[in-house]
Amino acid sequence: MRVLLSTYGSRGDVEPLVGLAVRLRELGAQVRVCAPPDEEFVELLAGAGVPLVPVGPPMNSMVRPASAADAGRRVAELAAMFGTVAAAAEGCDALLATGLAHFASRSAAEKLGIPYVYATFCAFILPSSHHAPPAALLPGQSLPPEGTDNRVLWDLNAQSFNTLHGAALNAHRASIGLPPVDDVRTFMLTDRPWLAADPTLDPWPETSELDLVHTGAWILPDERPLPADLVAFLEAGAPPVYIGFGSMRGVSEDVARVAIEAVRAQGRRALVGRGWAGLGLIDDKDDCFVVGEANHQALFGRVAAVVHHGGAGTTTTAARAGAPQVVVPQAGDQQYWADRVAELGIGAAHDAPTPTFESLSAALKTALTPETHARATAVAGAIRTDGATVAAKLLLDAAGREKPPAR
Repeated sequence: MRVLLSTYGSRGDVEPLVGLAVRLRELGAQVRVCAPPDEEFVELLAGAGVPLVPVGPPMNSMVRPASAADAGRRVAELAAMFGTVAAAAEGCDALLATGLAHFASRSAAEKLGIPYVYATFCAFILPSSHHAPPAALLPGQSLPPEGTDNRVLWDLNAQSFNTLHGAALNAHRASIGLPPVDDVRTFMLTDRPWLAADPTLDPWPETSELDLVHTGAWILPDERPLPADLVAFLEAGAPPVYIGFGSMRGVSEDVARVAIEAVRAQGRRALVGRGWAGLGLIDDKDDCFVVGEANHQALFGRVAAVVHHGGAGTTTTAARAGAPQVVVPQAGDQQYWADRVAELGIGAAHDAPTPTFESLSAALKTALTPETHARATAVAGAIRTDGATVAAKLLLDAAGREKPPAR
């Protein structure tokens, strides 16, 4: 059995696919992964022994679309990755995509006539009458009044996808001999998407209209030891507060200073994760330490709290470790995760992407209480670790069924 896993996104999109690839291989499948050629992704896949097919430019060079025209150009670029994905999928029995890989990957699976699955790591993009869609609709379109039925909002959301992405997507499909699609959102998500998120952190209502497969989070076990100098810092005093914004590049330059000062005001030491934002120290005091790439699964169990951007992977890793969290959302699904952390009582949600000393100090006071720590410890025991195994078995089962006709 041969499987292609395809993604275009940040670390939070790539690492879960590696976790799934490892499980598929353990079940006897041959697996390869299409992913951006960023150095850290190359190293991640090489470390797991999973073949990488580089696709597109490095993810850390991408710029977020600023207009509808930019969005159309972005979709055309993403759809044009079809050639690389289709070549990698030749001879495969199934194709699974995540992140922004849907435009190229679903067309490739359709062209080759192989089963296709789209998986998301957060429920907030999935249509349901139980919640509203993301607030961003059409540029310049006025939002409906508060209290508008969620079904109406999701209809507007679907129209937005068609307006922003339909022309570019269908132009590409025509160029490769495929028919146009009239519902871009369903084309992207499919009629039966998979939700690769932990049910405790990201529940899905049983009464939802959507035919959803909830697998649990895809976790790649990390056995790497922590660097010796980091261990020495951890052991030199009380557990520090970790500050890191992962793959976010547009973080305010002042955030490290604000965060470190707020942590110090709580009588805590600070551990700064450099990340794509390039965060660093603000002085040479010995109560702060900066770290680059490190094993968060091992690290987060040794800190007093985690201040982060709210990516699905970081939120799940901190929750598994029982570490209280302060989520400072920057974009995308991060506000959703911030709200979930607050609702679960395992931390605090910051209400703006750029914290001040006062606002972050208030959030830290909540996260560092004994009550929050106790709740975080309790929730950690409920986090499932079998999501990748569940997904791998389901995918191989789908691959073993009758294939759809190739176009």
